[in-house]
Amino acid sequence: MARAYGGIATVERLALRRRRKAPGDARRGRPCAFPGTDAGRRGPRGARRGRVFPGLAADGPALRGRRRRCGSGGGGARWRVRPSACEREHRSMDMGNQHPSISRLQEIQREVKGIEPQVVGFSGLSDDKNYKRLERILTKQLFEIDSVDTEGKGDIQQARKRAAQETERLLKELEQNANHPHRIEVQNIFKEAQALVKEKIVPFYSGGNCVTDEFEEGIQDIILRLTHVKTGGKISLRKARYRTLTKICAVQEIIEDCMKKQPSLPLSEDVHPSVAKINSVMCEVNKARGTLIALLMGVDSSETCRHLSCVLSGLIADLDALDVCGRTEIRNYRREVVEDINKLLKYLDLEEEADSTHAFDLGQNHSIIKIENVLKRMREIKNELLRAQSPPELYLRAKTELQGLIGQLDEVSLEKNPCIREARRRAVIEVQTLITYLDLKEALEKRKLFPCEENPPHKAVWEILGNLSEILGEVLSFGGNRTDKNYIRLEELLTKQLLALDAVDPQGEEKGKAARRQAVKLAQSILSYLDMKSDEWEY
Repeated sequence: MARAYGGIATVERLALRRRRKAPGDARRGRPCAFPGTDAGRRGPRGARRGRVFPGLAADGPALRGRRRRCGSGGGGARWRVRPSACEREHRSMDMGNQHPSISRLQEIQREVKGIEPQVVGFSGLSDDKNYKRLERILTKQLFEIDSVDTEGKGDIQQARKRAAQETERLLKELEQNANHPHRIEVQNIFKEAQALVKEKIVPFYSGGNCVTDEFEEGIQDIILRLTHVKTGGKISLRKARYRTLTKICAVQEIIEDCMKKQPSLPLSEDVHPSVAKINSVMCEVNKARGTLIALLMGVDSSETCRHLSCVLSGLIADLDALDVCGRTEIRNYRREVVEDINKLLKYLDLEEEADSTHAFDLGQNHSIIKIENVLKRMREIKNELLRAQSPPELYLRAKTELQGLIGQLDEVSLEKNPCIREARRRAVIEVQTLITYLDLKEALEKRKLFPCEENPPHKAVWEILGNLSEILGEVLSFGGNRTDKNYIRLEELLTKQLLALDAVDPQGEEKGKAARRQAVKLAQSILSYLDMKSDEWEY
């Protein structure tokens, strides 16, 4: 036992003598593998074999494998640890010695990262209050970054540069969201809706004439144009389109409810004293309905949603305070008026819901998912038919399954969303076009199997139908846009077939006229289908 400890003491004394001669880290007092020696000097035999001796520290994982041999002396080889710059930075951070400028830059970056979701999801314009607020916050952070003193150190300069670039990127994205061409398109369409409401609806609730068919057609056209605005998958554009559509559809729904509802009320005031109060409340509700439409469309700046909500809540409180004395007809009258008020209150929450909901992301909508599944199966059937060697054997089974897919599309819930309605309409057209292709192929096959005598006009129509069948097969496989050469070629082919049909003279025969008319209708439907496939619509 004495020899063992004596051996260790001898090693330490030798190391102390060598330390007086050794330059470098050992004399500067830096941590070493053995107390009193420079970093990495060989220890006793037991230490070299991996055993740990009392008073001796083993190398950590960060130091292993990065020793450089410095030379040899009388006491053997010497090794020196050279930690990397990254390790030195981590060590200083672990020791709590991080530079104050770096800490401040990291704090600013965390604040900028916190408002990034608001910038990405911003769906307003450059004159909105929220835009100015976000712009002010980001500009302030830029000033804070510029005020950080780098003290001429390269790592701090790089950190400040990265923080400034990230903040400037968010500022640029905010500006792009507010001034995107499609965002401006949405706003221009909304302005058209505002003008229509101001011209047709505001006078209606001020005692003017009834709502005209012109207004209903105009609103439908505006909704359809909004559904065709391209968003490119950008959250800001999707939110802007969703919010605008929600407001216009809400106005349309309010007006339709008002026009379709023909109650047997109001009751006569002679029935009960409470009836007079309910009648007066109902008049106030009609006025509030016009005010709500003006608020949703932004054509009335003298009213606020909060004030209107308080007014409607007060009307409900007045109705609740009435004593109907168990009269069923009066109770039902009051319930109808309360339901009307609750509907109006629901529309007042649209702005708040648009900011908090993810309903604008229709990719997660159950109805859209169902439509996509139907389209996926339809494409599988189409590819199977177009690749089949003997497709007539598949016609009956394919048509039966396609009819079932149309039944599934009829069951899709529209959720009062015009985008879902448009997606379902397009899916129905896709499936019906494939069924038309099968019907046309079947008719042509039967004509080949059972030839009969035909007059020249009828025969010319059948030849054109054969050409349309080939073109429709190409259109079904087409997947490009209107700038593709293939689109231009298909459009020219269909136009030629229409011109050929115009040149057919039925010679006064009704059967020939009907055949030509059906062929023209088919060619026009194929052309419309080609336009629909190439317009790059998205929900």
